[in-house]
Amino acid sequence: MTVALRIDGLSKTYGSGDAAVEAVKNASFTCEAGQFVAIVGPSGSGKTTLLAMIGGLLTPTSGTIEVNGRDIARLSKGEQAKFRRSSVGYVFQANNLLPFLTARENLLVIQRLSGGNRGEAEQRADRLLGELGIEKRANALATELSGGERQRVAIGRALMNDPALVLVDEPTASLDSARGRQVVTSLLDEVKARTKLGIMVTHDPEMARLADVVMEMHDGVMRQAAGQPA
Repeated sequence: MTVALRIDGLSKTYGSGDAAVEAVKNASFTCEAGQFVAIVGPSGSGKTTLLAMIGGLLTPTSGTIEVNGRDIARLSKGEQAKFRRSSVGYVFQANNLLPFLTARENLLVIQRLSGGNRGEAEQRADRLLGELGIEKRANALATELSGGERQRVAIGRALMNDPALVLVDEPTASLDSARGRQVVTSLLDEVKARTKLGIMVTHDPEMARLADVVMEMHDGVMRQAAGQPA
């Protein structure tokens, strides 16, 4: 498999002097295209900070983040913005759907932002809604969808720009276990089908067990979860 992500000596410190907080401490690991990776750990352990750096939303204090061989930590702000638009799909705990748009229109918003071909975007949106099992809800407003349906629409939206990375932050926090499992399974299937790299931050050990690889964070330190291959 192809290495899609290589992290080396990655650290992030907020503040300085006595007030400094080292949120991520010297993290190093690699992930392959087609993998679905779960990162678990208590609140405040650095999981979301790590995810934000991988997605180009935060600049690390030190270390490298290579995505398909390109160190995104060294990009200018303009280049980082372009990287986020073209190479990263995000699924957040709060799905952030636009409530006045339908499920289908929420996916097509990505085409409006990126300026891609409208016809191709419509075909892609319809295909994704079908693959995620919500094609019958395509014309329902976001406010009319269930929690699980909204998260599946959010997954479809994250995949609209065919990203190399799909980054997911607590996607099941507001769902019951059955709907949560359905959402994560849908996400995993989409990542595998497209040979993308999916990284999910979660507090839920049951959801984490669905991943190919589970890593733990404690006080900013990354380590392989117990029982995982070295």
